[in-house]
Amino acid sequence: MQSTLSAYLNSALPLYRADEVRALDRHAIETLGIPGLVLMQRAGAAVFDVLRRQWSDAASITVLCGAGNNAGDGYVVGTLALAAGLPVSLYALTAPDRLKGDAQSAYRQFLAAGGVATPGLPDRFAPDSVLVDALLGTGLDRPVQGVYAEAIAAVNACGNPVLALDIPSGLCADSGMPLGDRLAVRASCTVTFIALKQGLYTGLAADYCGALHLADLAVPMDAATVIGPQATLLGEFPRLPKRARCVHKGHHGHVLVIGGDSGYSGAARMAAEAAARCGAGLVSIATRAAHADVINLGRPELMVHGVESADALQGLLEKAGVVVIGPGLGQSDWAKTLFAAVLASALPLVVDADALNLLAAAPRRRDNWVLTPHPGEAGRLLGTGSAAVQQNRYAALDELRARYGGVVVLKGPGSLIGGAHGPAYVCTAGNPGMAGGGMGDVLAGIIAALIAQGVAPLEAAAGGAVLHGTAADVAAERGERGLLAGDLFNPLRELINR
Repeated sequence: MQSTLSAYLNSALPLYRADEVRALDRHAIETLGIPGLVLMQRAGAAVFDVLRRQWSDAASITVLCGAGNNAGDGYVVGTLALAAGLPVSLYALTAPDRLKGDAQSAYRQFLAAGGVATPGLPDRFAPDSVLVDALLGTGLDRPVQGVYAEAIAAVNACGNPVLALDIPSGLCADSGMPLGDRLAVRASCTVTFIALKQGLYTGLAADYCGALHLADLAVPMDAATVIGPQATLLGEFPRLPKRARCVHKGHHGHVLVIGGDSGYSGAARMAAEAAARCGAGLVSIATRAAHADVINLGRPELMVHGVESADALQGLLEKAGVVVIGPGLGQSDWAKTLFAAVLASALPLVVDADALNLLAAAPRRRDNWVLTPHPGEAGRLLGTGSAAVQQNRYAALDELRARYGGVVVLKGPGSLIGGAHGPAYVCTAGNPGMAGGGMGDVLAGIIAALIAQGVAPLEAAAGGAVLHGTAADVAAERGERGLLAGDLFNPLRELINR
């Protein structure tokens, strides 16, 4: 099982920063000898192919061109559309005579094909036209202003389908965040070039990119080996090996869940049940004595203990193989006492929810834990806030793992997972139905179950995040609204046995 998940991480797709993709582009041109104009023509051809497949009944296209190579790609799309007999309206927000190099060549080819570049923006877009966003590309490094801001606002307000070239204009290719007051093109579809950009898969990118397509422009893969990506995209959860026939519960680990202060017993119960459903041999809960007798009603397989002191917890810690602490824990003196006792042990930990808030109040490092913060908890751990975390989630992940050690799962759309060294792993499984109570508790239990069964913390965190999101996607087939954390248990069992 460990080797399967290790191979799974090694097979993740590379994701690149904007500067890394520019380096790949230069390598293709300068070392591999592929002319820049050829790459531009391939990009335009890939976009036009997607456009024709996606909107086969389009009556016309409207191309919005800015400056630089992104505009050059747009001129190529316009040229191809004219050759196919499709009416083209092209608006140039930067005067074409200011274009240089390959972009200028693409513009001249558009003119030779009979195209007309109209300066500025139209009063309105034709309602039956597909808009092509060739405004800004991946080189953007500041908030959008002036006529470009006006263009983006007009595109978003018109209701037409939008095809973005490389990245929706206004979106940061590295962080997945708009560079100023959420002002970025909301595309129906995005065709990105040469390599996948890391910002397309986290932050707010899912609200802006639409369907994603990669056009590698026939750049040989050996070009990608020149640049070492700092992020990778996780695929489907792998098939795990079958269990040996002659095993018993002791072979699959013992998870101890600590939490469930008064009023929050359900959180500990959900984490524990998730651990059981994902294959842990034994699962115990240490919780408040007042509700210990009822917390496992309906799930008698869970062993529940009323624990009111560190001494009472000690015996349970001695039997456990991995500890989940935080679900429903609270921040009372009881919570602080149990948290201190857990930190004094050498057991691998999954630290979630209020245990993260206790950690933020007294930071420390540890190698054998998995921290699972959402952006608000991450902000407290870093002494900033959720907005600062979201502005650059990759940077926040790097700071968290540098400051606290171990493995960090920064939750959210496009969850990021990272260990002490190596790339960030990106999980895109999941859906908006997961925005509800208890989902994080279930994830903590999944990760702990994998660790209990012998999986290393990084592999358990990355695989667990994908398993969690995929189970939610299966459960959401009946609808995202009203999706409950408990709805994941049956899909989890099916997926982990797939």
